[in-house]
Amino acid sequence: MNQNVSIAALPKAVLHDHLDGGVRVATMLDLADASGYGELPTTDPAALASWFDQSESGSLERYLAAFAHTVGVMQTAEAIERVAYEAVEDLANDGVVYAEIRFGPALHTASGLACEDAIEAALAGLERAFLETGLRAGLIPSALRNDPDSETVARATARFVGEGVVGFDLAGPEAGFPPDDHLPAFRVIHDAGLGLTIHAGEADGPNSIFRALATCGAHRIGHGVHIVDDATWNDGELTDLGALAQRVLDERVPLEVAVRSNVHTSFVPNAASHPLGALYRAGFNVSINTDNRLMSGVTVTSEYASAVDDQGMSLEDLASITTEAIRAGFGSWDERRRIIDEDVRPAYAAAIAAAASD
Repeated sequence: MNQNVSIAALPKAVLHDHLDGGVRVATMLDLADASGYGELPTTDPAALASWFDQSESGSLERYLAAFAHTVGVMQTAEAIERVAYEAVEDLANDGVVYAEIRFGPALHTASGLACEDAIEAALAGLERAFLETGLRAGLIPSALRNDPDSETVARATARFVGEGVVGFDLAGPEAGFPPDDHLPAFRVIHDAGLGLTIHAGEADGPNSIFRALATCGAHRIGHGVHIVDDATWNDGELTDLGALAQRVLDERVPLEVAVRSNVHTSFVPNAASHPLGALYRAGFNVSINTDNRLMSGVTVTSEYASAVDDQGMSLEDLASITTEAIRAGFGSWDERRRIIDEDVRPAYAAAIAAAASD
């Protein structure tokens, strides 16, 4: 790619960004002080930022352990609203034009909030940020695979249809916690007409993806990178697709890929060896995501830049991926189509023309 083209200035989309995985360090310290939360490993800002760097975590379970502290300081409506507002502000400043942000409302009830209260607070933060930035982010409440309250979370989620909630997510550790343990929750979500995305194929094999799609009716797959286990992956290319991989390809199932997060949980040793590029070249419907901006030390821009630098993607590729990510979104189609037509296509066309003329 021509180095004169600024990825930071290009319009970008993110479908998979965890609210409690992107808290500003300064905000965490403020909220801990205000609430009396005394469990932070340090109160030095630089040292705390370094502590939250999970690049050496080595497993999904250890990577997730850091969330105890971000969740710990987000136990009031005011704290949740602030973090949601700042998340949208940060994404807007990063050139994001379409965003969906997820969080687990049941994790924020330790001090007396109900799930509905937590969702309402997050929506208030997103709305306030929209009024100031113009970036309208959809909210995706999440339940955890290893908790028994998914139906309760789903029913709380369904109460906010048409008010900024656009979907539902199942997250948490995969091993030993199959998604079909949560079928009652998914029935509530399907009946409510909401989008369903399920973390699958992040740390477990293709069977996890199959169950999310075939049994649970997921519309998108969070991560999904272990789909390559159902194919031959050689010299950076995917061939000889198995039945599941072929289905995911043929049905254009959106895979919410987060390269740096996958590196940090030891799916691959580095970004250059990640199958994002191979999946894209084979025709899979992949998007570029942050997962957890704090724990992985990333921005949407840095992940787009990695797609260029480590996967060899072009401006045309980024334009296609961004457009398809927005098409795969759960928000209003009229709004998504407007963003594609008015923001994404003109900006990338101009950038491609400028690069060609240099």
